[in-house]
Amino acid sequence: MIKRITLRPVLTRGAKTVLLSALLCGGAILPGNAQTKISFSVATEIGPFSKSVAAAASDDKVIAEFYRDSNYAPIWTGEGHEARRSALLAALAGAGAHGLPVKRYDPATLISLSRNARTEGDRGRLEVLMTRALLDYAHDVQTGALTPGKVLGLIKREVPLRDRRANLESFLAGEPVAFLKSLPPRTQAYAQLMRAKFELEQRVASGGWGPKISASALKPGASGPAVLQLRDRLVALNYLPRSVTASYDASIQKAVQAFQADMGLEADGAAGASTIEQLNIGPQERLEAVVVAMERERWMNIERGPRHIWVNLTDFTAKIVDHGLVTFTTRSVIGAGAADRQSPEFSDLMEFMVINPTWNIPRSITTKEYLPMMKRNPNAAGHLKIIDSRGRVVPRSAINFAAYTARNFPFAMKQPPSDGNALGLVKFMFPNQYNIYLHDTPSKSLFAREVRAFSHGCIRLSDPFDFAYALLAAQTDDPVGLFKSHLTTGRETTVMLDVPVPVHLVYFTAYPSGKGRIEYRRDIYGRDATIFRALQEAGVVLGPYQG
Repeated sequence: MIKRITLRPVLTRGAKTVLLSALLCGGAILPGNAQTKISFSVATEIGPFSKSVAAAASDDKVIAEFYRDSNYAPIWTGEGHEARRSALLAALAGAGAHGLPVKRYDPATLISLSRNARTEGDRGRLEVLMTRALLDYAHDVQTGALTPGKVLGLIKREVPLRDRRANLESFLAGEPVAFLKSLPPRTQAYAQLMRAKFELEQRVASGGWGPKISASALKPGASGPAVLQLRDRLVALNYLPRSVTASYDASIQKAVQAFQADMGLEADGAAGASTIEQLNIGPQERLEAVVVAMERERWMNIERGPRHIWVNLTDFTAKIVDHGLVTFTTRSVIGAGAADRQSPEFSDLMEFMVINPTWNIPRSITTKEYLPMMKRNPNAAGHLKIIDSRGRVVPRSAINFAAYTARNFPFAMKQPPSDGNALGLVKFMFPNQYNIYLHDTPSKSLFAREVRAFSHGCIRLSDPFDFAYALLAAQTDDPVGLFKSHLTTGRETTVMLDVPVPVHLVYFTAYPSGKGRIEYRRDIYGRDATIFRALQEAGVVLGPYQG
């Protein structure tokens, strides 16, 4: 028979017991009468503890199997487990610093149960509750409190879930505090976002950034009360040192330019409507963006590749990142705001580029846009070819477009390679089920816009040739010559990348720059607002709303 250890709670003030006085309950220090050390007296008993553990763990296969495999040996409520308990409870109480739902892990209840446990049944239930809290916290702080695809269908990201049993065994095998500290993403961006969260919470608590700017727009040389509000706002945001200037002078213009650059606005130094709008956003709204960004960073707790392509949809850019440094940047156009045209979020591997590509028009565009056009005029969009199921070009005179609907139209459409091809002269492929890729475009004027959401979902690049050269430079001494040798033929040509490059389509409205300052972007698709509401519903609590 197996010998069981019974541990009954005894409140003491001795130095050898578990110190719980530093624990927080929902972000607040526990009251004075809770600043008490808790220990357990040891006795021997057989049966009730293991039965209690088995019953409490019965709805969780991983926990049930773990205790069954270990013959129901305690890991929290046994002799010598004080450091383990203390480390977990401290981590749970501090989960709010990560923007996580503290009440999901309920450290206050675990502390209360520890104090009030009187029977082996009580101890068994506490044992399982603490294990469950550890695994829930580890899951959430490693890979997010939400399942992204359940919140928004266009977030196609595969979250890198860790094995729960492996997490539990790693915790037991290592030093408890060190293990718990190792769980969050180890990226510099996550640490910077976490620091920004703390600073914004302090700013919210102290009353915000002061009065909003009352003007709709301001230009250099202006003066008056609105200029003073602009000056003070820039000082509060750390873009301008303390100043007594009463006019829109060169120092304010320079500060406005720096702010505009950080917000992804045209950095002309004039505080137009978009700039005033961004300046007037309060710290509470910025805090919400940072908390969502932390959750998104947890969803991406993966190896991103020593070289990877980073397409932040809200930033309207595509970047090549080498060993943590941005080595190439180009403007981008992303999917339009309509639900069926928004660009999805996912990661994949870019394998090749196609020079002088054919545009094989997606079925949705064929039937929703071109078929109605050709019903009105069979010769419309004359640059397109109509293709039957055998791949043969069908003359338009042989087709009665009026006889077909979007559902039964039996033909495909394609646009041959040309300067006017909708894909331009090169596309960059990371084959995926969403038919999303990066490509050139003949519509260059759109890249001058501040907000560039116009495509059907694919990512158009402002400098596709330079992007191609940067990719090819990893495999040839003459990337320009190699690219142009294929381009000048006019023939469709596939060029494989010797080493496929990870590509990440992401959506961050708050993210640190290379210098560490948090940059903010518009929530163009409204996705972050939806995610923040879901975090609130999950139990995430922030400070009170202030201006």
